[in-house]
Amino acid sequence: MTEKNTDQKVIDSILEGNSDAYRILVDKYQSFVYTLTVRILRDQAEAEEAAQDTFIKGYQALKNFSGKSKFSTWLYRIAFNTAISYKRKHRIEVSRLNDGAYNIAGSNSASDHINKEEQKKFINSALQRLTPADSAVITLFYKQEKSLDEISEITGLKISAIKVKLFRARKRLAEELRKQLPMEVESLL
Repeated sequence: MTEKNTDQKVIDSILEGNSDAYRILVDKYQSFVYTLTVRILRDQAEAEEAAQDTFIKGYQALKNFSGKSKFSTWLYRIAFNTAISYKRKHRIEVSRLNDGAYNIAGSNSASDHINKEEQKKFINSALQRLTPADSAVITLFYKQEKSLDEISEITGLKISAIKVKLFRARKRLAEELRKQLPMEVESLL
């Protein structure tokens, strides 16, 4: 049974009145939703709150889920929009105050210098230095293995724009990693 069919059965159960079944979807997608929100917001507490809001909004809008895309794509779109809204809200609050792991290191030569845990640490650190949009696109494409079509649905961007964003974000990520690990990054190129 495919992921889409499994999710649809759970959704049908929820829509038939079994609200407890929503916990299955929350358990299944909570880490992905949190990862996306933390990449955008860069604050764990705020990302947790945005992730919770995502699941609340998802539950409230579940009757509107048409099934044209995967449930995960639909939910990630809600998470993306929720995190962006939080980001805007935070930006407004800050301006008021002012007014008054990926596996990029796949080659053996790089992994000789640093272990996998260190790689994740450096990659996460480099991702933190990217813009939230760049970090989110890289996370969706590489860590969550979303297709360009799915990322397009989630972000509302055209596929051509996503390709450009991915290209530029990868370059920026490489630059950030090069600053932290010049020898290791050079051995990857």
